[in-house]
Amino acid sequence: MKTTAIIASALIAAVAVAGTASAQDAKTEKCFGVAKAGKNDCQTATSSCAGTSKKDGQTDAWLSVPAGACAKIVGGSLTSKKS
Repeated sequence: MKTTAIIASALIAAVAVAGTASAQDAKTEKCFGVAKAGKNDCQTATSSCAGTSKKDGQTDAWLSVPAGACAKIVGGSLTSKKS
């Protein structure tokens, strides 16, 4: 009985976290050209994973920011440009 309760709790927690992530994604946008070197959120044209951008303001590296914020950041763009 105890094992079943633990497994059920774990499954409920996993579903709750997945639902929260989806809701948060709808309130954010990718902002290109504002990440510091090594601080990007995901892959770029020249790197395969997060945290691997080579220079500050790399135009194909992005950060997830609250929706509407990218337009207010100097150098921020909603589209990727060649670095």
